[in-house]
Amino acid sequence: MEMALQNPGLPGAGSTSRAKVIGYWVVTVIFCSLISFTAYAEMRYPDVVQEFTRLGFSAGYFREELSWAKVIGVVVLLAPVPARIKEWAYAGFAINLVSALIAHFAMGDAAAAWSWAAGMLALVAGSYALWNASK
Repeated sequence: MEMALQNPGLPGAGSTSRAKVIGYWVVTVIFCSLISFTAYAEMRYPDVVQEFTRLGFSAGYFREELSWAKVIGVVVLLAPVPARIKEWAYAGFAINLVSALIAHFAMGDAAAAWSWAAGMLALVAGSYALWNASK
């Protein structure tokens, strides 16, 4: 009973594990909120459709497929699913964001154009690292 009162509702023992779990959820919720916004923007904003075309991607099916994949990935990261499925979601987000950076670099874009993808990549890497540390 005493053990249950020391760590109510959070896995792991001690304040370090608790901090990792809290850090994981903070970073993950921020990442999921922002990536959800990008999925919405890819489907609704004409400027984003033009950006896809400018970067050399199809403005049609690829953009829609990518948006739905992001939504599914967000659900996977936030839901209690097996670790293997979360690993696939993290891999998908990493591939997506690295590909975005490569596309921007190939077009010679300034930092203002690719900094969003770089920041999102840092967030997903942080989420992944904290997820592994808090297991």
